[in-house]
Amino acid sequence: MSVCSHCVSGVRHEGSPEGQFTQIGGIESYVATPTVKYPKDKVVLYLSDGFGLKLQNNLLLADDYARNGFKVVVPDLFDGDALPEDALSTPGKVDIPAWLSKHSGEREVEICRKVLSALKAEGVTKVAAIGFCHGGRPAFDLAFGNEVQVVAVSHPSLLQVPADLEKYAAQSKAPLLVNSCEVDPVFPKEAQEKADEILGGGKFAPGYERTYWEGCQHGFAVRGDISNPKVKAGKEGAFKATVEFLIKNL
Repeated sequence: MSVCSHCVSGVRHEGSPEGQFTQIGGIESYVATPTVKYPKDKVVLYLSDGFGLKLQNNLLLADDYARNGFKVVVPDLFDGDALPEDALSTPGKVDIPAWLSKHSGEREVEICRKVLSALKAEGVTKVAAIGFCHGGRPAFDLAFGNEVQVVAVSHPSLLQVPADLEKYAAQSKAPLLVNSCEVDPVFPKEAQEKADEILGGGKFAPGYERTYWEGCQHGFAVRGDISNPKVKAGKEGAFKATVEFLIKNL
């Protein structure tokens, strides 16, 4: 099970979340709703990094997606046990292997299914899962069973390469976007190239795209230091690529 120091490092972004907290299928969730007319039968399921609802970066990013016309639901994947925000600036504060032993993926998928069931009862028929770091694992698991219709992941972790990529190619019908970066011990260059080999070049009929951001490290799309021009470009570029992918496929 892969994890690296970048999984628990980064910068807290400033701003005021505009969404609301509510229970969906019995799961505490943050919901960001567009202020303009939007399709009520479509939802973006935002699957967060390990900081979950405790890190406002995730909430602000959900708001940004909502501003582009998508209703966004961010479920608490960790039963209130997300990593504390101050772990960003305090190396060693959290025993990551111990935390991961409690959050290895199965419970996260169970939580997602509860939320999906409740959303379907409300008339939602098409869902895109966007996964960041830890959230990349449940995004793939949901795609394996075609429980979501579109997937976009940024610096995913906990994936088994090449097995999960091969399984995705064989079983999923969900178009896939991967936002990758230069420094990523848990989804390194070799894994990125393997994804291209297995899914790229038109091999995966539903559609596959990958972006690559030089000068960025694991976590850049959520916790990147935007005072660094390359990181800022990567964070904004990954967001733009994801929005365009959602517009095209959701």
